[in-house]
Amino acid sequence: MIPFLKRYFSSLFFPVIWTLVIIVLLALPGKMLPNEAGFRIPNFDKLVHMGLFGGFVLFWGLYMTRRTADNHTLLRAFFIFFVIANFFGYGMELVQKYWIPGRDYDLADVIADMAGAGIAYGICNLRLVGDVITRK
Repeated sequence: MIPFLKRYFSSLFFPVIWTLVIIVLLALPGKMLPNEAGFRIPNFDKLVHMGLFGGFVLFWGLYMTRRTADNHTLLRAFFIFFVIANFFGYGMELVQKYWIPGRDYDLADVIADMAGAGIAYGICNLRLVGDVITRK
């Protein structure tokens, strides 16, 4: 699975588009959010937040594996992307609170963002660096 991801999702296009998708989705006004029954699953939005910010770290991590094979550089980059994802998630919650009509600040969303980024950070460290080590 990881070689497939590296082959098709490691170009700069995917992390940039994913980052833009996060910004667009989190900047939608509250009245534009769907009110369908499927979205009323308790805490469904937390899973969405985990996926968005986990994808952020994973796609940027995949991009870095294409740029360098040095394990130390990769581990540092993965950590930097994890930290950026945490600040990005917190910042977007503040944007929702102060500038997006119908949206508010939710600490649980920030925690979900951090959890998704943390899981992806762990996957990057375990799987992507492991693949680089076996490639040498």
